Amino acid sequence: MSIQSANSLFQQPLRVLGLGLQSFSDNLTDAGGQVLHLAWQPVAEGDDAANWTLATLLENPRIQAANEQAMQRYLDAQPTLIGVSVASREISALNGKRRILHAGPPIDWSDMCGPMQGAIAGAIVFEGWAKDVDSAIDMAARGDIALEPCHHYQAVGPMSGIISPSMPVWVVENRAHGNRAFCNFNEGLGKVLRFGANSDDVLNRLRWMGDVLAPTLAAALERCGEIELKPLIAQALHMGDECHNRNAAASGLLFKRLAPTLARLDRGPEVLEFIAANDHFFLNLSMAACKVMLDAAHGVPHSTMVTVMARNGVNFGIRLSGTGDRWFQAPANPVNGLFFPGYGVDDAAADLGDSAITETAGIGGFAMAASPAIVKFVGGTPADAIGHSMAMQQITLTQHPAFTLPALNFAGSAACIDARKVVDRNILPVINTGIAHKQAGVGQIGAGITTAPLACFVSALSAIAGNLEE
Repeated sequence: MSIQSANSLFQQPLRVLGLGLQSFSDNLTDAGGQVLHLAWQPVAEGDDAANWTLATLLENPRIQAANEQAMQRYLDAQPTLIGVSVASREISALNGKRRILHAGPPIDWSDMCGPMQGAIAGAIVFEGWAKDVDSAIDMAARGDIALEPCHHYQAVGPMSGIISPSMPVWVVENRAHGNRAFCNFNEGLGKVLRFGANSDDVLNRLRWMGDVLAPTLAAALERCGEIELKPLIAQALHMGDECHNRNAAASGLLFKRLAPTLARLDRGPEVLEFIAANDHFFLNLSMAACKVMLDAAHGVPHSTMVTVMARNGVNFGIRLSGTGDRWFQAPANPVNGLFFPGYGVDDAAADLGDSAITETAGIGGFAMAASPAIVKFVGGTPADAIGHSMAMQQITLTQHPAFTLPALNFAGSAACIDARKVVDRNILPVINTGIAHKQAGVGQIGAGITTAPLACFVSALSAIAGNLEE
């Protein structure tokens, strides 16, 4: 460049494309320049090995074909509520055995958070294996009770996620492929087992749910017939739900479907009153529907599609379709949200529950654009909700043709997370979630937004790369 050209350049208004630290762009703005700052950061936090692995996977034809297959199986799935049963009847591992299922990836009793330990102790007393909570804690600490993830048995549960043999479960079948999924029943809000409460009131409610709620619902379903859940979820998305932390519309639609039959049953009015008082009643069915759809996509060799995201109050874990039953874990990220009066960050347990199966399936946090009112609960603005849904389209394989979002001109919700895109684009799956107190039994103390940790996806891609070499 000549001296004359250089002088001409410096006489022009300063227009800069900023890349890297925000402070560099801020200094230029303060000096009177016009700066367009790009929020860029190195892929995989600059990990050379992870970058090389990613480079070998991005255009791999075997992965592309595997992802197409897994994605289509997910899209073809038809989750249908076919009945109500007892956990030990549907899950053989619970039949005649002292085993309890919990949320999230595997974890030892000694490492569990307070809410999960409290919930397990309550379930032990509920099953009659111990006379009181203290004795139950001793049994669990000695290893007298087998403790395993719900996801190992085609099941899911919110928060602590506890499913013990005598508990009632929803039975959801994928009519397209024949696989089933199970979820426990939603107890409502307040002092509940899923937050670690285990008082007599909590256990008596569970007994009522087993003795009255479940058999009455089972009888109602036998009379009114099975319920297709995908259309119900799709309708709820058009009514302001995202079917994770807001289920008011979906619960109302389910209530409307069951009410005529329940009203004719002896204990039906009692059951209707319980459902009507709980706007989260549908959550557990939403989770089972998502689980059965994603299980249909699981087990396709070399697929990088995420089929499980789950949290145990300590670690966050994912599974990929192409890596079988392996878990890839990292410490759970903090939740950025709103706390109920009197509580704060220091009171909170780490992210907890299997309910992130909804985000894994493309609803929940991925569908927040459909539910602008959710920001009153989890924080942010309606624009943030739309932004989250749009950002998730950058890390997924498709948009769900049934789960459409009115605020995005009825575009389909982002679905089928591709672990490669998560790492390549430095965009983490967003999850809206409740916040549990770190002590057992206190209950929910807030709600907010969190993300899946990047390290899970980096490890999972390394496993995919290893499988390709075999």
